[in-house]
Amino acid sequence: MFDIHKRRRFRRGSSLLRYCGWLFAIAIMPSGGLCAVDGDARPNIILVVTDDQGYGDLGFHGNPEISTPNLDTFAHESLVMTRFYVEPICSPTRASLLTGRYHMRTGVLATSRGGARIFGDEETIAEVLSENGYRTAISGKWHLGDNAPSRPQDQGFQHVLVHRSGGVGQIPDADATYDRPVLWRNGRREVAEGYCTDLFFETAIDFIRENSKHPFFLYLPTNVPHTPLSVDEKYWKPFADAGLPEKTAKLYGMMKNLDNNFGQLMKTLSDNDLVENTIVIFMSDNGPTSGRYNFGLRGSKGSVYEGGIRVPFLVRWPRRITAGNSLDRVAAHIDLLPTLADAAGVTLFTRKRIDGVSLLGLWTGAIEPKVWPARNVYIQTDKRILQNRYLNAAVINQRYKWVSHAGISKVDRLDETKVELYDLTNDPSESQNIASGSPEISRELATGYEIWFDKMQRDREFAIGPIDIGGELENPTYLCRYQDAQNLTGQSRTDGWQVHVRRTGRYRLTLQWPDHDGGAMVVNWQGKHAAYPLGKDERSADLTLEAGRGLLEVNFQTPAGRKIQQPWNDKTEKGDVWVERITK
Repeated sequence: MFDIHKRRRFRRGSSLLRYCGWLFAIAIMPSGGLCAVDGDARPNIILVVTDDQGYGDLGFHGNPEISTPNLDTFAHESLVMTRFYVEPICSPTRASLLTGRYHMRTGVLATSRGGARIFGDEETIAEVLSENGYRTAISGKWHLGDNAPSRPQDQGFQHVLVHRSGGVGQIPDADATYDRPVLWRNGRREVAEGYCTDLFFETAIDFIRENSKHPFFLYLPTNVPHTPLSVDEKYWKPFADAGLPEKTAKLYGMMKNLDNNFGQLMKTLSDNDLVENTIVIFMSDNGPTSGRYNFGLRGSKGSVYEGGIRVPFLVRWPRRITAGNSLDRVAAHIDLLPTLADAAGVTLFTRKRIDGVSLLGLWTGAIEPKVWPARNVYIQTDKRILQNRYLNAAVINQRYKWVSHAGISKVDRLDETKVELYDLTNDPSESQNIASGSPEISRELATGYEIWFDKMQRDREFAIGPIDIGGELENPTYLCRYQDAQNLTGQSRTDGWQVHVRRTGRYRLTLQWPDHDGGAMVVNWQGKHAAYPLGKDERSADLTLEAGRGLLEVNFQTPAGRKIQQPWNDKTEKGDVWVERITK
């Protein structure tokens, strides 16, 4: 049994040998080791993550139609990692970025349907750094849970400005727009005036200015260029006038606005003399939606081909990283937590649970790329809670890539005809499947995948993080059916919410439901099924909930006794539930 409020302690000091495997330790030792960072020498850290931006959505990656001059300049000042991998959809990537663990271990299995909620006992990089004296902030998209104990303020962020759900304007804040977003500042709802990207960067810049004399960690995950494609005409019209389709023009306009804001962010660092000792990382959460330039990579968002999982990755730290270099070593989302902890001089005591390795030696030149140990990176994501072995999976090493059942909806067993193998060194566009001609390599990577999948399953049996009910962190609690109700198969039916009722007591449940002539609220909790009468247009019932964990089901029943089970629907709040503890 996991205690979702358990907090581990972290200590300052050199951390590399704690979480790297012995093979990495051997490789690192000849370099003379990496010194701990103490006192004022600790770097500030800024992590900028865009949403649905492809590898090709940048000028310096050869796109002749887009305009990203500030990011192009930043690329020349940075180390460019040319083979950095993420999951093909956003929440799983974000979970791995923040925890250093494969997303299947964290409770995050999808982007909605109850599968985009991190377990409260996961340690994020914000917790690691805040417990070691860093000031921490998030400004942008969270998408790892809108309820306690999964919110950013529960996961180590001291200053929070985020939108809920997977995008601005999604349920449960459907009244929001990009120019008038509904935002949540440290747990309080506010309707803001202004373009969302501008607001997120303005908040980030204010945080930097206010904390310029103290080490800080700023997480700036934008919600652009994710749909809906919305930006002022002055940004997108020049692209349309140049002959681009309106959809592409608006997306590039959103990137132009982001580029302008990124330039202001970099100017703020310069104005406050913070450039030299601030680590700035720029990356994306997954590949692009299809239909535009993507560097010749195969596939797009949702795909485990390169176009869906290989993203731009730039890191600048003038004090320790040489500008203008590129690095082709395979790296991934799981490597950020151990790397940033290493840079901050924090020792991690969670070695067996961390999947990533520190890249710091590669970044600083302390480790030569040619002696970097061989490794496999594992990728698998499908928009469902029930995980299928072999489904939409990939194994990547420095040369080869094994792909299994890409784009298939269901897998009962491994079908060798649905297995692909590519030599990425000689075929980066994945055009020549060599699986039949290299069966030993294919089988070796498949075996590695099977061992990995078993480890992922043993950790939590692919459970999803429960929502706290009646706890100290949040009361009342809003249960959103679209985002958080359990939907095991990814189809239209929802099963209820995985919750943890913290204490036995009286609770008021209020069902979001249109006007009606009467009926009942049907509640199923811990095997007890009860119907609570509702008069005309009534929506609330007071009842006792016993403490415990499990699936909470709440539905409307007509006077004739027909239970109406609201389907999974991203267009309505119908069927959502407020739960409020009304006794202490």
